[in-house]
Amino acid sequence: MFQGAQRSVLAVLASTAVGIVLIDQVTKAWAVAYLQPRIESGEGPIYLIDPLLRLTYVENTGAAWGMGAGYTWIFTIVAVVVGVVIVRFARTITSRAWALALGGLLGGLLGNLIDRLTRPPGPGLGSVVDFIGLPNFPVFNVADMAITCSAVAMIILAWRGIPLSESEANGSSSDGSSLDGSSSDGSSSDDSSSADSSSNDSRTEESASQAPISTDEPSQEDEVRHDDTPAAGSGP
Repeated sequence: MFQGAQRSVLAVLASTAVGIVLIDQVTKAWAVAYLQPRIESGEGPIYLIDPLLRLTYVENTGAAWGMGAGYTWIFTIVAVVVGVVIVRFARTITSRAWALALGGLLGGLLGNLIDRLTRPPGPGLGSVVDFIGLPNFPVFNVADMAITCSAVAMIILAWRGIPLSESEANGSSSDGSSLDGSSSDGSSSDDSSSADSSSNDSRTEESASQAPISTDEPSQEDEVRHDDTPAAGSGP
């Protein structure tokens, strides 16, 4: 049953990543085929919601949102390393929410990585196609949106304490149980100590009640002997 659940989680992660890569690459191919000639000819961007949302064409040599332009090879290495880490630990994930978030992150990384590996000027140095524009904001693409949304989702999951796998959840519960056991043992020892103390007090009071009572009053025989003794200076 656990293996079946784990397979379904892996399916969520893989399908999310593949879906984002497909959508990202299809929209980028459309942008290269339609938007690039339009922008280069001077027609200008397409405004879907004027002036909030526009479709344009930009070739980005940096990271998401146009940051770090000129360091394409660094972001290529980072994307490869993060992708390998996600794939390596994917089999340990049993949370669907984490699988969805990590699948989105992996899909976004792969979407932009394909551009960097296949587009000019060469493998690892290729520019990334961006075509979605907002007012006073860098132009971005579908992969950038997936990376950002996945990062926000992972922060929320971590903040809510949702574990990546069943083993982490079981480890946390076992730690709590051991703490509760220690507390109960401590309470039992305190109760037994109180009972022993009460028993000792009872035995002390009982011994005190059975002890003989001594008095300093003279006995009746001593009083009689004292009365028969003649007074000093008196004769027969």
